[in-house]
Amino acid sequence: MELAVHELESGILGINLSGRMDITGTQQIDLKFSALTSTRRAQILVDMSNVTFIASIGIRTLIVNAKAQKLRGGSMVLYKPNDQVEEVLRATGIHSIIPIAHDIDAARGAFGAA
Repeated sequence: MELAVHELESGILGINLSGRMDITGTQQIDLKFSALTSTRRAQILVDMSNVTFIASIGIRTLIVNAKAQKLRGGSMVLYKPNDQVEEVLRATGIHSIIPIAHDIDAARGAFGAA
């Protein structure tokens, strides 16, 4: 699993994830992802368009860090998961905790609603 970070417009922190969020992949990014998403207040856009698989441990990582961000007054949005990954996310109800967006305008709106 790979993680890349970049600043987007309006101070949004973009995190691109690539690979499988299974136990091995999640362990590879967990510490860095947590440091980026839970240590300061931010609007975080997690680009999941290159995540090919997500297991319960990956879902746990997303939820724990989104909740930590919310406690700091920030928010997290999951961006462009593929159909298979989105199906898993919706089946687990994660979309009720972390908004899912498929375009940048929807993501901006989700930050306001989160």
